[in-house]
Amino acid sequence: MSYEKVLQANDLIIGTKQTLKALDDGNVSKVIIARDAEYRVIYKVEALAKTKDIPLVYVDSMKKLGKACGIEVGAATVALRK
Repeated sequence: MSYEKVLQANDLIIGTKQTLKALDDGNVSKVIIARDAEYRVIYKVEALAKTKDIPLVYVDSMKKLGKACGIEVGAATVALRK
C-alpha cells in the first residue's frame, strides 16, 4: 500500500492507542505500520491484527505516514475503518 492510498482514505484511525481500540471493537479493515517505528510501540498492534486476521501493510517512514494522514508528526500505526 502506498502513501497515496492513505491520502485517499476517508476514515482513518491514527495512532497506536486508537488503532488498538478499533481492532478490539472490530472496526478495522486494514492496518498500516511504519517500519521505522520502535517495536515496543507496534508489537501489540501487529499481534492483535494477526489474531483477528486483519491485513497488515508496511511502509518505510513514520514521518511520511504521518504526513499522508495530514498530521505534523510521525505516525507509527494507522488503520482503515471498515
